[in-house]
Amino acid sequence: MSNRGIGRARMFMGGLILLSAIILWGMSLWMSPHGETTATGMEHVRTTVALFVRNSAIGNLVLCALAGWLLFPLRRPRAPRRDWAIIVAIVVIVLTSLYQLFWLRSVLY
Repeated sequence: MSNRGIGRARMFMGGLILLSAIILWGMSLWMSPHGETTATGMEHVRTTVALFVRNSAIGNLVLCALAGWLLFPLRRPRAPRRDWAIIVAIVVIVLTSLYQLFWLRSVLY
């Protein structure tokens, strides 16, 4: 496989991993147990959801690191608009994942 083919394969896999990170990020935000109101008898579900959100946040950090490594080759384009969009997406996902981890730690411990 030529260098161009390897670069395209890295871009494809990096884009696929970033897409999976975005989907996982959205799912964990929808499942987030923010709020004080809990229905009677459903307190045990809150810790299960918190565990899911914690694992999703850790998974997002790993997926974003892997996607960033695959999507940024050594050679840079002249107009890096795509790179800035990817950086913004990764930064938003990483910051919200870190926020979820710190928030869960303050709520559960």
